[in-house]
Amino acid sequence: MAIQKSVSDRWKEVTGNILVEGYGMTEASPVVTVNPIDGTARIGSIGLPVPSTDVRIVDDNGNVQPIGQPGEIQVKGPQVMAGYYNKPSETANTIRDGWLCTGDIGIIEEDGYMRVVDRKKDMILVSGFKVFPNELEDVVAAHPKVKESAAVGIPSEKSGEMVKLFVVKKDKSLSKEELLQYCKENLTGYKIPKEIEFRDSLPKSNVGKILRRELRDIKE
Repeated sequence: MAIQKSVSDRWKEVTGNILVEGYGMTEASPVVTVNPIDGTARIGSIGLPVPSTDVRIVDDNGNVQPIGQPGEIQVKGPQVMAGYYNKPSETANTIRDGWLCTGDIGIIEEDGYMRVVDRKKDMILVSGFKVFPNELEDVVAAHPKVKESAAVGIPSEKSGEMVKLFVVKKDKSLSKEELLQYCKENLTGYKIPKEIEFRDSLPKSNVGKILRRELRDIKE
């Protein structure tokens, strides 16, 4: 999960140091990329692949994407697992032609630095346009009256899916109208949430990640 800019800015303000981001997963033991710690770390980037590690970005058909285009992150290297224990079908779905399919959407920049955009399964498709929740949440997090938020896709007869935003207030005076106007001023039209729901808290994992899947599964 990409770190929100507001979080990294606040960290630097409080500690005087920058957050150094990296990327990995259990199936990669667990490191894939990391930012240099020599002062050249790039805020918002997950850095460069660690030694002996190949990383590529592919589209839904497995075609390698050009520099700067988003797609699924795939990894090949000595740290990649051999497979899931006694789960051959899951292994076959996750490791294809020696490449670990991470399920994360990323971008490789011209100089090789990488960014995580979002989880592939969390992407919202609005009238054929891809909406990445992290991008929307990053914008909303900058509103001074917002404590935290989560964006999910919900069914829409008109556009296939539409954006629903769940928000925990930092300031009780925040209204849906105020937040919607803020979104209209800072987001492209198809990314603007069609529904906003305020909550006292959002579901989280044991390590503090917001569980979008639980919000998607909520029955009205």
